[in-house]
Amino acid sequence: MEYIENKELEEKEVKGIFTDMIKYSPSKLCGMFGNMIAVPIYTSLFSQQQYGLYTISIAMLSFLCIIFSDWVGLSGLRFFRRHQIVDDLPKYLTTLVTILTINMVLMFAIAFIFRDGLYSFFHIPFKYFLAVLFLIIPVAIRALLSQLLRAQLKSISYTVATILNQFATILMAVCFAKCFNMGAASILLGMGVSISLIDILLLYQSEILKVFKFQKIEWKFILPIICYGIPLAATSLSAWIITKSNTFIMNSISGFEKTALVGVGYGITLPILMPLFAMITVAAIPRIINLYEGKIDVRPIVSKFLGYYILVALPLVTVMSLYSVDVAHIFIKNPQMYEASALVPYFAYGVFFLAMTDYTTLQYHLANKTHIEFTIKLISGIIGVALNFALIPKLGLAGVGIATFTANFLYWLLSVLIVIPNLNLYFPKNAIVRIIAAFIPATGLWYLFKTVGTGVNGVIQICSLLLCFYVIYFLVCRKFIKFAE
Repeated sequence: MEYIENKELEEKEVKGIFTDMIKYSPSKLCGMFGNMIAVPIYTSLFSQQQYGLYTISIAMLSFLCIIFSDWVGLSGLRFFRRHQIVDDLPKYLTTLVTILTINMVLMFAIAFIFRDGLYSFFHIPFKYFLAVLFLIIPVAIRALLSQLLRAQLKSISYTVATILNQFATILMAVCFAKCFNMGAASILLGMGVSISLIDILLLYQSEILKVFKFQKIEWKFILPIICYGIPLAATSLSAWIITKSNTFIMNSISGFEKTALVGVGYGITLPILMPLFAMITVAAIPRIINLYEGKIDVRPIVSKFLGYYILVALPLVTVMSLYSVDVAHIFIKNPQMYEASALVPYFAYGVFFLAMTDYTTLQYHLANKTHIEFTIKLISGIIGVALNFALIPKLGLAGVGIATFTANFLYWLLSVLIVIPNLNLYFPKNAIVRIIAAFIPATGLWYLFKTVGTGVNGVIQICSLLLCFYVIYFLVCRKFIKFAE
């Protein structure tokens, strides 16, 4: 592909990314905060057995969403601008809605025909199985509408809807649990009610109804969506194998109580870290797609924001790993689940590499070669499953952690090694040098805490280490690099 130089447009879009990051940040920070308070609330409300049921139900929900709905919304984001330029959005939206409707009907048909096999595979009571099937309908609608909001660059609307959904779910789950004593099913019911209300809000925010009208569907619209979306769904399924299959494997080996520990381990890492880490990509990717469609070389921009990501993510996951026991005691309110702290280092670094693949695999999305991402993620997922089966009987929770980290790291490594021509990612050298320089004094402070400062509260130590790192980075390293250059 021949790139066109347009510095003015590049600078405008980079500024737009930072502006959108500010607009998206409340949704991501509130999402992170919501997940932070959800874990202590749920672990105090529900027994270990009930939390294990909830963990399996959510894993099943994500499995079905990946196959039948999520990829439709992501396709909506990828091609929205292209159809907006040629002014055929009504036909495009009709195509998306039709595909999503067919998928929902197909899901229920498969669930009915193969109910015995699915029921035994997921190992959950029938009422949970049925609740998840109906819950996917509002979840699928939300997924499509929220991606269309991103495509329209309506970051504030996206933020408002996300925040309301986060806290409405927790509030309703607590109400159902307290008033009706429904156990973990109260969380699923709370999700269903809150997401249905959010769907109505999203329809209003996106103003899709002003554009949408049923029109004749043409294959030229369907084929690009399927060719882009199906490999994407397969890729997400491979990611599900990496991050969720271990709950089913643990459940089949050790039951719901051990599965609850895996769920808690995820609860204090993945849903807390991912919203923070995604703050950059949720703002950057739509604008990067627009630049690429305009034949602009996006590699320097991707490299710049990759450096920002490492700056934010690496110190945080390192500190979480060093103080995993303290982190577990902060979030877990059921002492029987403190054992989940053993998973924090593995899961935290696993999330670090998983989130970084948003940058390294963007090349496959821009080139519409998502089958490559599917292949490398499938390889990683298969290896992760094999390691789970091999290590869980011998090492227990540590086996889950090692298998999950290995699968995520392998996925990232393959995405770095397999490169699309003219889309190779530039390594953010200066950012890495600054980060390494800032880690040296922070490591000295950590060693001091461990040797002579054992009486200092763990939370204070965590905050002090992060403060030390960022002060050194911004006040010393920048001057040092400028002098060295």
